[in-house]
Amino acid sequence: MANHLSAKKRIRQNSVRRLHNRYYARTTRNAVRQLQATTDKATAEEMLPKVVAMVDKLAHKNQIHKNKAANLKSNITKHVNALS
Repeated sequence: MANHLSAKKRIRQNSVRRLHNRYYARTTRNAVRQLQATTDKATAEEMLPKVVAMVDKLAHKNQIHKNKAANLKSNITKHVNALS
């Protein structure tokens, strides 16, 4: 257990940030999954910029690797372009 006040504060901050990060990571994963399940092109084209922005935000904050973000964006863009 932490003895210093600064260490105790760091533990509190980490737990709050962990929950915050888990929320945004889970929300983004659900949005990607929902977009990939969409079969309507108009809806998918409307969702695409929002989902790409969410993925970019996670990559910018180093919650996911930049290459993983690029792969996700590539796959969902291919999916949207393949819809008719």
